[in-house]
Amino acid sequence: MSGLLLAIRYLTILPVPAPGPARVGGLGRSAAWFPVVGLALGVLVTAVDALAVQLFSALVSAILTITAWKLVTGGLHLDGLADCLDGFMGGDRERRLAIMRDSRIGTFGALGLILVLVLEIAAVAELPPTFRWRLLLVAPAVGRAVPPVLARLFAAARPEGQGAAFVATVGARGSVIALAVAAAVATVLLGITGVLATTVAVLVAIGAAWFVARRLGGVTGDVLGAAVETTELVVILVVLAWVGARA
Repeated sequence: MSGLLLAIRYLTILPVPAPGPARVGGLGRSAAWFPVVGLALGVLVTAVDALAVQLFSALVSAILTITAWKLVTGGLHLDGLADCLDGFMGGDRERRLAIMRDSRIGTFGALGLILVLVLEIAAVAELPPTFRWRLLLVAPAVGRAVPPVLARLFAAARPEGQGAAFVATVGARGSVIALAVAAAVATVLLGITGVLATTVAVLVAIGAAWFVARRLGGVTGDVLGAAVETTELVVILVVLAWVGARA
């Protein structure tokens, strides 16, 4: 259970007991629990959405739901996305990595965050109720299964930092379990739509990580965080497109 506690502590702002000192550096070994934590986040978000839709319009309730979604994660992955987008303003590898380490958000990072949040809010607001609650459970689970997969496929861009420690400690078994759990959740809740959304989202995340890794020499914690946000957004958009095509 220490792996689960470590995953919850890292991926959310929920107050849980700290793992023992020997476990602190072993985040990668808790990777199999990532989609489970994502599903738990989805339960919280779905509860917020169920209440919000009783009181407000589809758009306002979607805004409140997405806000709760990002708040419970502490904005961790949004920060990674912003840093990655800003990093591409750098001229070479070292400059890009230096920009990504900077805690300040630049123009590209701010624009990226705005566009991602607007897209997520608009897409969730457009979904019919029968798909909406299912998607709110699936997207966080699939999103958090991606970092372990990327950690097995790409090297770390830096020898130090949380990203490097994660890449070094993720095992093949953990990454496979994480992806299998996420795929099972998506299939049970969304059927063929979930299979399609998961497949497309994971492939997009791998493609984006490959593009970034070629310019950075590998992946960082920010890249893995950005992958979570990208995967969640793609899952949402694929499901929305599927629903629209069948309407």
